[in-house]
Amino acid sequence: MKKTDPGRLRAGGRFGRQAEAERNDLLVLNAARAVFAEQGANAPVADIAALAGVGIGTLYRRYGSKEQLLQHLCAIGIAQTIADLKDAVQAEGTGWEALARYMASAVDARAGAFAGLAGTFSLPEEVSAANDRARTLAEELLRRGHDDGTVRGDVTTLDITHIVEMFSRCPRRTEQDDHARRRMLTLTLDGLSTARTELPGPQPDWAEYQQSWDAPDRPS
Repeated sequence: MKKTDPGRLRAGGRFGRQAEAERNDLLVLNAARAVFAEQGANAPVADIAALAGVGIGTLYRRYGSKEQLLQHLCAIGIAQTIADLKDAVQAEGTGWEALARYMASAVDARAGAFAGLAGTFSLPEEVSAANDRARTLAEELLRRGHDDGTVRGDVTTLDITHIVEMFSRCPRRTEQDDHARRRMLTLTLDGLSTARTELPGPQPDWAEYQQSWDAPDRPS
């Protein structure tokens, strides 16, 4: 019996098609994160497909709806956030240094890209549970900075979340956009260190923030 050449199988057979599907999926996810971050919930799926360089059919074969795509993006996004927070908690250096490195990484990954979509789609239970885990890790990371006196005491984890969300939505169409974002983020991170002006207004409330993610009631 004639044996199949493994190289040919990988290049043009099942393995080749699988690799192409995985590559297309990554392109779609990166494009979706960017488009949703900059355009919000009403972003056309066609814009995502165009940025990814794939056809609409390819996108819908993988994700049956825009909501499924958003749910999947949230799931992989919070998993990456948890991994980055664990690394930051265990990192050497001062609490501010660990926090600043985590936030820079989170902004680069657009970890807060979906804040503007809060309440427009339902979150799977496992994503909600992962969000709670991420919050616990973020509190541990921030407490380290408070305990060693390198992070100002009036900074909360929700302040950190809001900063990441705002910078995740910054346009990145040109090199100048990216340069400006990095400069503004550096100034903001510097403002988290001790001996700064008192923050204005009351501390943000987690209950109000969480409520914004509640999906609207749907007609039966």
